[in-house]
Amino acid sequence: MPISDSYSSKVCGLINGILSKYQRLAVGCCALIVVDLLWVLSAQITKRFNIQKLNGSERPFFTTYVRSSLFVIYLLKYFYWTPLKSCNQPPGDYMSVDQDVEDESYFTDQNGPPGELSDATFVPLVYSGRSSGTESETEHSNRKKHVRFSKLTEVRHLSDKEANEALLARLSYQATLRTNELTFIQSVNNYNVPHTAKVAFLFSVLRFGAEYSFQCSLSNGEVGIVALICSSCSLVTLMLCAIFPLTPADRFSLSKGVAVCISVCGLILVTISNSYMEHVHIPSGALLGLVSALFYSLYIVFLRQHVEKEEKLDILLFYGFVGLYSAILLWPLLFILHYNSWEVFSLPDRDQWLILLLEGLVGSVLTETLWLWGMLLTSPLIATLGLGLTIPLSMLVDMSLYQV
Repeated sequence: MPISDSYSSKVCGLINGILSKYQRLAVGCCALIVVDLLWVLSAQITKRFNIQKLNGSERPFFTTYVRSSLFVIYLLKYFYWTPLKSCNQPPGDYMSVDQDVEDESYFTDQNGPPGELSDATFVPLVYSGRSSGTESETEHSNRKKHVRFSKLTEVRHLSDKEANEALLARLSYQATLRTNELTFIQSVNNYNVPHTAKVAFLFSVLRFGAEYSFQCSLSNGEVGIVALICSSCSLVTLMLCAIFPLTPADRFSLSKGVAVCISVCGLILVTISNSYMEHVHIPSGALLGLVSALFYSLYIVFLRQHVEKEEKLDILLFYGFVGLYSAILLWPLLFILHYNSWEVFSLPDRDQWLILLLEGLVGSVLTETLWLWGMLLTSPLIATLGLGLTIPLSMLVDMSLYQV
């Protein structure tokens, strides 16, 4: 069996078809919890090795550029396994049939009446010859003919769709299972390559702005304060979902407002009780943290507006294009910032490269892919509220590792 061109779409489609609404919500919440754990691990790597400070100077843009460009490794899957153009195949004409309902209208061809044939064509009739080898030519010619047959035969062809269905009906059971799997993979991948590339281009800017402002806020403030400010993106997400609701469940309700307020108040109390509040330079770090929260909220809300169902978007292909755009379009800014003395450009040494790539693979490539998948399975508000879990988890890790 050929390897799937859209493995992530296949997995999302299977989850959407097998699991119920509440089961999908549980799977999405579990994915978000795993993301929080990985983000805490990534933060510990950043804190322990001081990744942002390369060669003695702060390098937030270079760090963000490398982390964003690492997403391009997802495109290697399509070039290594199968040609990328095969993902652009149109989806099959698929229709979900309820097994509990017996209705002949399920099997009616929407494009025309069932059993529609092509126009008639007439071809010469080819006789098979003598019926028996014992008959002689004389006996066959002397026999009186009572019926005169036409020398032409009428031929009509089935439509391509019905001919394909007739072929599938004659396949074996195992061959039918394999064919249905391939057809299902093509049917769930509703967003082809050009559409996915367009969506990725629009949101790569928002994602880079959120990531860069977050890295800058870490350079100008403590981790606890920055995490608290960035967690306030749940308020912005709540307002944006109320303004641009995708489903009735996205609209504002009193319970959602109370949940967000309780979450933010709890984060404030946790952060105030933390020793990180001492000697904190709040203004610049807080302002950049608010900018990062705004970018993240815009990113997830409007992405949810463009992607109605998670199985329609190939998440790996989407992030692959995000990494490609970041690597190609943003590298000139490295030299612009260098010549304006905003950020000195110099390549890290081998050990710094190793730590930077490891932290980028764990803290960006893996976690953001799981986070986007969890957001599509749940909702933008639940995904942003889940970010607040990183603060108590970080405190528990610090207490266990550093006895603080």
